[in-house]
Amino acid sequence: MTAPDPSTHPRAFLEHLYQAAVRRALPLHTLGPCLPAPPRGRTLVLGGGKAGGAMAQALEALWPREAPLSGLMVTRYHHVPPRPEGLPRRIELVEAAHPVPDAAGLAAAQRMLALAQGLGPDDLVLCLISGGGSALLTLPAEGLSLEDKQRINRQLLASGANIHEMNCVRKHLSRIKGGRLAAACAPARVVTLAISDVPGDDVSVIASGPTVPDATTCAEALDILRRYGIEVPPLLLRQLEQGGLETPKPGSLLFHGHEVRLVATPQQSLEAAAQAARAAGIEAHILSDEIEGESREVGKVHAALARAVAARGQPFRKPCVILSGGETTVTVRKPPEGAPDARPGRGEDSDAHPGRGGRAGEFCLGLAQALQGQPRVWALAADTDGIDGIEDNAGAFVAPDTLQRALARGMKPGAYLDRNDAYGWFSALGDLVVTGPTYTNVNDFRALLVL
Repeated sequence: MTAPDPSTHPRAFLEHLYQAAVRRALPLHTLGPCLPAPPRGRTLVLGGGKAGGAMAQALEALWPREAPLSGLMVTRYHHVPPRPEGLPRRIELVEAAHPVPDAAGLAAAQRMLALAQGLGPDDLVLCLISGGGSALLTLPAEGLSLEDKQRINRQLLASGANIHEMNCVRKHLSRIKGGRLAAACAPARVVTLAISDVPGDDVSVIASGPTVPDATTCAEALDILRRYGIEVPPLLLRQLEQGGLETPKPGSLLFHGHEVRLVATPQQSLEAAAQAARAAGIEAHILSDEIEGESREVGKVHAALARAVAARGQPFRKPCVILSGGETTVTVRKPPEGAPDARPGRGEDSDAHPGRGGRAGEFCLGLAQALQGQPRVWALAADTDGIDGIEDNAGAFVAPDTLQRALARGMKPGAYLDRNDAYGWFSALGDLVVTGPTYTNVNDFRALLVL
């Protein structure tokens, strides 16, 4: 696909790079080389994530028609891709809630454990996992209700904890995560096919590692809960203190003969975007696929880099594209007492709803504030699953005149950052990036264009 001219259509050019990154991570393009040979016994497919629907369809298309195939996958509501005409349905697909789990996800996880019973050594379990699986595959530990799990999940999401910390807690409060699904599948062989959405591609963190060993401990989970002030029922607290909710560890015979294969990674998608930029005559530089930290602060750092390139040609010569990925965090701040609840377009307190900005939006808001209208710098940040946070956008776009247009409407970026409302800020400016679900997920995508 020919790239738009970056000098005349910078937004379209950055959207082109985003789409190149997403295409590189689509399961139909990447799953085939990772598939094992069919076993002597039967093949059972289990797993979940935001890419669950696309992974299941890709497997149905690629698996030999004569080889038995059945199973159950769970994906996020409205993340089931259009089904190709004539493709036989061999894997059941159900939808559930994300990022806060619901009863549909609970029922799916219970059914998966039941399906794993009675497998033999000649059978094969293909576990297809992708980002979002932690919420979609929910099966609370004994003594923990779904309501408890939902409350803990909401508090974790708002706490500013990073993905490693959140999933450490999730694994120890679950009956299916942290290697427990693999334990249920014994003595069958398990091959885990994963689309990575985590910094470092640690498969034990992707979807909280339902089929792989877990090196974290109850003590670590307890420390995280206490550090962020998250309460758990007293019974669960005692079990964590006594190590009664420990997960299967590396070296356990449970995982003998099991394999893990990465189907798509953030780095591969960033490289695809860089290749698309270079094909258009623009040099591209990948900072890292593992950038973490508060979204707004990461935005400020990217702004400082872009300003240095624009002003001094350091550390990169312009024109260029600066790419990065990873998983930043948003610590949700409570609005001040008595904050007005105005509607859009009415000055700096308009659209005053806290917590409506996801990671990409808050990154862009921090970036726009720090760029201070820097000429000839544009940026796009979006989640590769097409959904940033809880709203309908993938992310947002920043142009040299973004801050000026906002201030002309009385929309001060600091006020919107104070209530985590990047969505409201960029919505009022017409600068949201809306793609709909992409049916994959390799985490944050950020691109800055300096001309």
